[in-house]
Amino acid sequence: MTFASKLRLHFHQWSSKSQVWLAVLGQRKIPWMWLTVLGYLGFILVLPITVLILYSSQALPFDFWRLATAPKALSAYQVTLSLAFFAALVNGFFGFLVAWVLVRYNFPGKKLVDSVVDFPFALPTSVAGLTLMTIYNPNGWIGRLGKEFGMSFMYNRTGIGLAMLFVSFPFVVRTVQPVLQALDSELEEASWTLGASPWRTFWRVIFPPVFPSFLTGMTLAFSRALGEYGAVVVVSSNMPYNDLLVSVLIFQNLEQYEHLTATVIGTVFLFLAGMILLSVNWFQSRYRQQRL
Repeated sequence: MTFASKLRLHFHQWSSKSQVWLAVLGQRKIPWMWLTVLGYLGFILVLPITVLILYSSQALPFDFWRLATAPKALSAYQVTLSLAFFAALVNGFFGFLVAWVLVRYNFPGKKLVDSVVDFPFALPTSVAGLTLMTIYNPNGWIGRLGKEFGMSFMYNRTGIGLAMLFVSFPFVVRTVQPVLQALDSELEEASWTLGASPWRTFWRVIFPPVFPSFLTGMTLAFSRALGEYGAVVVVSSNMPYNDLLVSVLIFQNLEQYEHLTATVIGTVFLFLAGMILLSVNWFQSRYRQQRL
């Protein structure tokens, strides 16, 4: 059975079940807003992921394993996950510092700094990569200085790390900032009155309620770095076993009309990323339960 036939069969089954569910929901008078949200999520998220998995299921188990564990693919998994994790850690630290400064201090140009934080959201990623390449390439301002010390920032993993740091920077700031603003300053004053040092007050009073939002920001930064393509393809050499990322590897396979290989690699990486995100969500829920 071809993929198109499988897709038509699954769509027919899904439409039949959907009619039954709609009839049941109609009898129970489910609010229209629920139906709208469920329909939107199904169309935007569930349907594309389902089609991806169905297409990758065309490969026999042995072929699926061979394509998914090819040396080039394994190298791409390792490079992508490690660099995305590095970007999330660095942006977690500096993002928290930026959010702390924006909330706790007043200084000239504060509103401008607060606006600049959102700049990576508005800038197209390919333009971001071009900007980084202009500055950090061997003939750029910083690249020329690094070249004198034997350092290279572009067309390697360092360039990819810089691009991931750039595109994922705002997430920690924007998730931590409102929580810091909502903290009751009287709790800190009570801690100081009881003799706690500023460092102990931070770890025992300030950081625990901020931690879930901090972890959420790091998770969003990690996810953003995982899926980046436009910026990293400009600043890396895209060489296998060196700095080739999963997103670039998938696109290379599509250019070579190896659609099944691209789909298998995408499915594997989808499950890897999904397992990591579900683990983080589970840890967050456990942490909140322990604090209650």
